Amino acid sequence: MDSTEIKAQIEQENKGNAKALLPIAVFLLFFLGSGVIAKDFYAMPTIVAFLIALAVAFCQNPRLKFNDKIKVCTKGIGDENVVMMCFIFLTAGAFSGAVTAAGGADSTVYLGLSLIPSQFAVVGLFLIGCFISISMGTSVGTIVALAPIAVGVSNATSFAMPLCLSAVVSGAMFGDNLSMISDTTIAAVRTQGCEMSDKFKMNFKIVLPAAILTAVIYFLLTMHGSSTLELGTYNIWQVIPYLLVLIGALMGINVFVVLIFGTIASVIAGVTTGTMPVNEIFTSIGAGVSSMYDITVISITEYKYLAAIGALVKEYGGIDAVLHFIHRNTKGKKGAQLSIAALVAGVDLATANNTIAIVMAGPIAREISQEFDIDPRRTASLLDIFASVAQGLIPYGAQMLYAAAAAGITTYAIIPYTFYPILMAISAFVFIFGFSQKEKSKKES
Repeated sequence: MDSTEIKAQIEQENKGNAKALLPIAVFLLFFLGSGVIAKDFYAMPTIVAFLIALAVAFCQNPRLKFNDKIKVCTKGIGDENVVMMCFIFLTAGAFSGAVTAAGGADSTVYLGLSLIPSQFAVVGLFLIGCFISISMGTSVGTIVALAPIAVGVSNATSFAMPLCLSAVVSGAMFGDNLSMISDTTIAAVRTQGCEMSDKFKMNFKIVLPAAILTAVIYFLLTMHGSSTLELGTYNIWQVIPYLLVLIGALMGINVFVVLIFGTIASVIAGVTTGTMPVNEIFTSIGAGVSSMYDITVISITEYKYLAAIGALVKEYGGIDAVLHFIHRNTKGKKGAQLSIAALVAGVDLATANNTIAIVMAGPIAREISQEFDIDPRRTASLLDIFASVAQGLIPYGAQMLYAAAAAGITTYAIIPYTFYPILMAISAFVFIFGFSQKEKSKKES
């Protein structure tokens, strides 16, 4: 083989094999197709779609023996990140169950609303949603807690119901994206190999302008509204566990330690204030842990199937094909970052689950970031941001569905007022085009 033939072979290998991406296309076809046909994007469990895609992956590349394919899958599945995610999910569930049973959510809501003039209650709902979601690490949990309050605010004021609910959804997505105990943050940092606190600092710089502008917009829309809002009672001691978790996380204390102390503080607050009987302590904690079973099972089961599919796709040259396409159609780091943003947003639109979207897009995003020398903190932030952007706006996502169900309205009525995800995307684009990786260069120097 002469030098010309060798060069051609190397070039062909670098191009990868686009056909290796067929399992991913099959997954999206079945998952999306069933959703369109049934008019319900939760009609087909994702695990079934993953099984079908895995079967397709095994049927490909007959030159690779079946046992060798099993070995490839096993190597891909053996990832410590998924175990770490599951432990954090369950610990976060324990804290969420304890602090809710202790009355922390209600007290935080009413304390926040009492500090804000009643005519600015919509701004208050947004800010309280930001605080609760960043403390609890769950957008759905925040919406479940706040949506009934938003309905009450709308009924007691001149503010439109969709506007009040959109403030809750916007605030919930703020914390879902930023919280260091959020499943999306955990997935983003584990797939990119960076620290949660480092990702938080970079992520916060990106989304803070969007949060401020969102609050200003809600203020301008409601500054002339009238209100006769009657508030419930609150107890400042029940709010302290949220503050402890938030401060501890921001200080960079180990997330397990933070959550355990937050759970203990919630129990103490609940027992001393009389909202949590002693005989219900473990029941409340158990209920919180049980609420995380679904996402834990998804992390264990679906991630394993996804890791197996991803390993085979990579073995067949699918990842190389993606990287070659990006190389051919992008110019430098900015184009690569846009590719990562489009990738995770597209997967979220298909799966309606931002955690799964990050888990699916994460390995490819890591390959892209390594190929283009992009800071892992930056990649993790972009993954989390654009998954949250898509999740906060899709009408068939759990967040919108819960918010709409609380008031008996359609999700399409809420979307036009949900400003934060849109502004978050704009802020991220400004960050991509306007800021270089000075942080990384300084650190390396």
